[in-house]
Amino acid sequence: MKFDIQKIRVKPGKKINIENYDTKYVGTYTKETAKKELKKNTKELKQIQEVFYADNRYSLLIVLQASDAAGKDGAIRHVFSGLNPQGCRVHSFKAPSKLELEHDYIWRHYNVLPERGMIEIFNRSHYENVIVTKVHPEYILGERIPGVDSTDKINEKFWKKRYEQINNFEKHIYENGTHILKFFLNLSKEEQKKRFLARIDTPEKNWKFSSADMKERKYWNQYREAFEDMINETNTEYAPWHIIPADNKWFSRIAIGKIIYEKMKSLDLKYPPAEDPKLLEDARKQLLSE
Repeated sequence: MKFDIQKIRVKPGKKINIENYDTKYVGTYTKETAKKELKKNTKELKQIQEVFYADNRYSLLIVLQASDAAGKDGAIRHVFSGLNPQGCRVHSFKAPSKLELEHDYIWRHYNVLPERGMIEIFNRSHYENVIVTKVHPEYILGERIPGVDSTDKINEKFWKKRYEQINNFEKHIYENGTHILKFFLNLSKEEQKKRFLARIDTPEKNWKFSSADMKERKYWNQYREAFEDMINETNTEYAPWHIIPADNKWFSRIAIGKIIYEKMKSLDLKYPPAEDPKLLEDARKQLLSE
């Protein structure tokens, strides 16, 4: 890697201050070298995905969280462009539906977890339940949790319990074969402003902009606190957080791709052996005799 992983991966047990993470960090890459490296990485991911799928022992859950305009969609398009769609899915989570609100908040996420051999990308995730809801605790009331009938009940004890529930959820799926990589795309407020202006000034990008973008930007500091708490409370050995500098999209894409590749390479993947070697030899002889 041409960047210091220690500047990106959060060490379990270490409490971080999110403002200490440089949103412009790019390691030794330039825009041009990163583009070349991304092409190489795309090929590597394609090759290792095939073995991952055939090995069929593990699944991989990739979680992307970020402020608006941080580049989650672009990262998905570029990093995973070479993968076989049969072995890779993307799920984007919006506001919960009426049916989803009839269940606990993790239910809709559990329903779309990857099966063995599959890679699942959560574009936003179960972490919205400790980010958006922490900035807007009134949303919690829609979950109709017994005993939580006013925002006064949504206190520090409530959030501690929710972080614990998320950690238990991730530990459970990890212990049953799902590896987890979590990425927070760390965008500066100034860069978000530039990207919003680009969406406004470019007709082809107008559709990406909504009134909610400006409404939520007013809560920038509250969201930063929520993201920091999220990382500090849910960063574990089995489901680590990576704080990806996101002011330069070309760097965030190569960083995410290389971390995923290194993770998959560490799993000692292999093609399964033939069910019956003699059957293969008999079939070969039969085909050659035709």
